[in-house]
Amino acid sequence: MDIEIRGEILDDDWGEWYEWLGYSCTYPRKVINQLKLANGEPITVKINSPGGDIFAASEIYTELRGYSGEVTINITGIAASAGSVIAMAGKSRMSPTAQIMVHNVSTGTYGDYRDMDHASEILKNANDTIANAYMCKTGMSREEALELMNNETYLSAQKAKELGLIDEIMFEDDNKVNLSALSNLKMNKLYNSMAYSPVDLIKNLKNRFNDESHPIQSQKNKDDFLLEQKAKSLINLMKIGGIQ
Repeated sequence: MDIEIRGEILDDDWGEWYEWLGYSCTYPRKVINQLKLANGEPITVKINSPGGDIFAASEIYTELRGYSGEVTINITGIAASAGSVIAMAGKSRMSPTAQIMVHNVSTGTYGDYRDMDHASEILKNANDTIANAYMCKTGMSREEALELMNNETYLSAQKAKELGLIDEIMFEDDNKVNLSALSNLKMNKLYNSMAYSPVDLIKNLKNRFNDESHPIQSQKNKDDFLLEQKAKSLINLMKIGGIQ
């Protein structure tokens, strides 16, 4: 069963209003109901969210961590802010084109200096609690997690994997096959048989076609010869382009 974490992450009341208005959003009650329907069967959580309410994200994270069945998390677009917290709730994979963003908790407040000092302490405490999600997933220290948050860090799939924030990069095996094919092309003996620059190729063609005794004078031989020269020319252009 697929569970989608899309759009803004909201509390239940705001989430139902957003949904009624047709906006893409995620809220705890919606996820909890889907988990009940899954009833212990394996689930795949697909995340593409800019974040939102950190308490709603914490509730969703906790429900996923406590789910009795297998949880696989796929980050397909961006798992930012509160969305990155949810991404820490299970075994995770990330698209090579996706990103994770982690940063400090923020809020709005008003009042005198005592209110501002109090708000600052609340935010620092919230940062500590959110850092736990990254620490539990990766084994990194609190200081390392808070540094990532302080720097408002955007992470590619490769960097996220290096830090342990994800377990796999999607399609990585397919990418390796493609790179291997390129490597085989590089090692092909034809690559080393290139003896002509484009200018040399033209001169060679002209000389051979003007030579009545040359075996390529038949049309079939001419076609075969042109095909051979095109292949050599292509390899030469690849070398010029920097593929070593």
